[in-house]
Amino acid sequence: MKVLGIDPGTGRFGWAIVKKEKGKETLIDCGCLETPARTDLAIRLEIIFGELNRIIKLHRPAEAAIEDLFFATNRKTVMSVAAARGVALLACQVNKLKISSYTPLQIKSSLTGYGAADKKQVAFMVKQILKIKELPHLDDTIDAIAAALTHLSNTYQIE
Repeated sequence: MKVLGIDPGTGRFGWAIVKKEKGKETLIDCGCLETPARTDLAIRLEIIFGELNRIIKLHRPAEAAIEDLFFATNRKTVMSVAAARGVALLACQVNKLKISSYTPLQIKSSLTGYGAADKKQVAFMVKQILKIKELPHLDDTIDAIAAALTHLSNTYQIE
C-alpha cells in the first residue's frame, strides 16, 4: 500500500510517499513545497495544487493521510493553512485517493505513544520506524512522513 502524507501550509507544504509491504514501511519520496512570501494567496494555492497533482500522478498513491488543523492564536495563519488543506483535499479527491485526516495528537500518540510529544521525539520515531540514517531537514516534511506512517499503522496493522 502506498500512501501520500500531507502537512498542509501555504509557505511550506510538506508531503511524503510511504509504502508498506510485508509489514515494512519504506519512504519512497518526500519534500516540501515552498511558495514565495508576499505572493497572493490564490497564486500560492494554485502552485500547491499543481505540484500536488504532479506528485500524485508520478507516484500513484492509493490513499492520503492529511494532518488536521490545530488551534492557533494567529487567525490569519490558520485561515491560509485551512485554504492549503482544502486544496490538498481537492487534489486528492480529483485523483480518486481515499482520504483520512489525523490530528497532531493522533499522530504523536501513534508514533511515540505520547500525545504531547515534541517534534524531536516524533522525528526520532520516524527515523527508527523507517530505519533511515538521515531525516529530511524541514519539520514540515517530517510531519508529512509521520502522517503517512500513522495512517499505515492504524489502517494496515496486519499485512
